[in-house]
Amino acid sequence: MSHATIQDTPTPVPPPSGRRGSLSQRSLPRWAPVGFAAAGLLIGCAVGAGAGLTSKVQWGLIAVVAFLVISYAVTTAVENQRQAKDRLATSVVWVCFLLAVVPLFSLLWTTLVRGVKALDLDFLTHSMAGVLGSEANGGVYHALIGTLEQVGIATVIAAPLGLLTAVYLVEYGKGSLAKAVTFFVDVMTGIPSIVAGLFILSLMLMTGTGPSGFMGSLALTILMLPVVVRSTEEMLKLVPNELREAALALGVPKWRMILKVVLPTAVGGITTGVMLAIARIAGETAPIMLLVYGSQLINNNPFEGAQSSLPLYIFEQYKIGEVAAFDRAWAAALVLIAFVMILNLVARGVARWKAPKTGR
Repeated sequence: MSHATIQDTPTPVPPPSGRRGSLSQRSLPRWAPVGFAAAGLLIGCAVGAGAGLTSKVQWGLIAVVAFLVISYAVTTAVENQRQAKDRLATSVVWVCFLLAVVPLFSLLWTTLVRGVKALDLDFLTHSMAGVLGSEANGGVYHALIGTLEQVGIATVIAAPLGLLTAVYLVEYGKGSLAKAVTFFVDVMTGIPSIVAGLFILSLMLMTGTGPSGFMGSLALTILMLPVVVRSTEEMLKLVPNELREAALALGVPKWRMILKVVLPTAVGGITTGVMLAIARIAGETAPIMLLVYGSQLINNNPFEGAQSSLPLYIFEQYKIGEVAAFDRAWAAALVLIAFVMILNLVARGVARWKAPKTGR
């Protein structure tokens, strides 16, 4: 008779007292960064008030330093030094993000609060013709028309030129000509707006041309063109070469491949780049002062006579120095911000509409 061999199962040995398993290390809760930030804020306020510091910026800097120190020290004590370094790096990134965002939101909030005082339908539909600087009436209609026409003409000129230049540099550009174009685009990127205005002004003096919105648009085109070229060039470089090779392998001509494959793939980034260029030129004042001169009257013809623009209108109203003029300046600044934001929303909608559809 055979007997089954019974093997004894080894009994697990518990870990020594005071030691944890490798998978059960201590860790901080998810709300720990919020607690560190609150502690740092309290320390910043306490130290700032105790030291008699009057600047809230100093209080904030003390709170930031305290937050970073507390985050690193507590993480080192509870977890380990490696996790502490990781949390410290993450905290520095968040602090830098907040330092960049807080002034932006402060600017937007200040403009909104002070701009709504004078912003109404009459302000948007009336000009400053016959209105004294100390009077509360008057509007921004003439400046809004000037900005729309000048920026629109500059966009119509610069966007196609910039797009074609970027296509040449990415798809065809080789040799000395491409290097020269790239060099001049880089140089034009750093040109101050006043230099562009002086260049067009010299052409006006040589040809005997008077001030007009079109002259201002030419200066804005010079400022807009390198931004469009650079942004479009980078977006075209992001298009995978496999798409180009697949289209060319099917016998498609190169120009048609660029038109039907490359540009539709990069249309979202191209549109965003154009909007960034528009935002770049929409707030320029110096070329408008030199070439358009400014006017308190409504001039719908950008090719003849002086015009105004929103940045120039803001400068003129601020220069008056009256309370009513300050309110109009803030209201015009709010209109300018809304103008740029609406353009960006439209651009995002167009980019999403024109973007290539991907199947599942």
